[in-house]
Amino acid sequence: MNCRHCNTPLKHVFLNLGLAPHSNAYLGNIEAEIPEPKYPLKLFVCDKCWLVQTEDYSARDELFTDEYAYFSSVSSSWLKHSSDYSNMIIDRLNLNNQSFVLEVASNDGYLLQYFQKANIPCLGVEPTESTAQAAELLGIRVKREFFGSDYAKQLIKEEQLADLIIGNNVYAHVPDINDFTKGLKTALKPEGTITLEFPHLLNLINLKQFDTVYHEHYSYLSLYTVSQIFNSVGLRVYNVEKLTTHGGSLRVFGCHMESSIPTDDSVLKLLEEEKEFGLQSLDVYLNFQKEADKITNDLIKFLREQKTAGKSIGAYGAAAKGNTLLNYGKINADLISFVCDAAPSKQGKYLPGSHIPILPPSAMTDKKPDWIIILPWNLEKEIIQQQSHVKDWGGNFVIPIPELKIV
Repeated sequence: MNCRHCNTPLKHVFLNLGLAPHSNAYLGNIEAEIPEPKYPLKLFVCDKCWLVQTEDYSARDELFTDEYAYFSSVSSSWLKHSSDYSNMIIDRLNLNNQSFVLEVASNDGYLLQYFQKANIPCLGVEPTESTAQAAELLGIRVKREFFGSDYAKQLIKEEQLADLIIGNNVYAHVPDINDFTKGLKTALKPEGTITLEFPHLLNLINLKQFDTVYHEHYSYLSLYTVSQIFNSVGLRVYNVEKLTTHGGSLRVFGCHMESSIPTDDSVLKLLEEEKEFGLQSLDVYLNFQKEADKITNDLIKFLREQKTAGKSIGAYGAAAKGNTLLNYGKINADLISFVCDAAPSKQGKYLPGSHIPILPPSAMTDKKPDWIIILPWNLEKEIIQQQSHVKDWGGNFVIPIPELKIV
């Protein structure tokens, strides 16, 4: 296998999590009774451009199906993040009713609804039918397509060039990152702006967030690598912000290489920080496997000890990252009896691989578990606040990453 960006042969394994099912492939009753397809979940690091990437196994149309169950609007903290972003960028770019905003992977309209309320013309490009329908119920225009350079050429014949192109948590999800980036350039006005948000590879390594690895994430990104990919198609990163979302993300601001927009000092500053951390040398990558193994083994030990002591264990958040952790540790319903999740699209189904049943949040009060494992640790505060009543029966929360913590 060669690097998806620079075509260099890949020979360094960053992380090997064995065989795993697709992390968002939640199961119905019948499906849970038959063996699931599982695929190698292995990451390589390119020693030329430093792109961390999955081994090629899963096609995008197998991952992003019409029954795709991830709806962004379920998280109240994510909605606030989206509202704050829209207010900031509308003001920063002076967007108005003559502007045009394009969001790639617009999901259920969680973000474009705020542009629509501000009377700014907008369009979503979203391949999954379930989320596209939800966005249309909000009155948002949606094109059901996978975005890339060919579709961008078609799109600009039907629509105007975009003043702003948004891609939140999609850049890591595209198998052909070069072609996707060419599409961004094609659809952008000469003085337009692109903003992309994605989890920062530095945080993944530093905070041991190995559970953010799953088949839907083809790439794991640093500013250094993103800058190289942008430059290769004639784009330039002109600003970067650190975000707290998804365990620590970056928001990069991009423009055409020849744009009059100046490059902010934040770009050089973060590039230096990444270099000092070691993101452009092999040592930091080749030592990561042992961190994932320790976290997994510590959780398994804790669960077995509590089961032996007669304690009941549930979980909260049927998140893809949780499925990575559970499947790598071969943890199933024998150790964790159930998981609660606020998304109606997941309730009544089973987690892939572990086959743990997914129940509505109200079931937590019925079950009254002694321990609740918070699988989406990035939503720790939100979940603990929403489920504060578990303390009424002496229940406690457990956060498994970056190290086992009882709350």
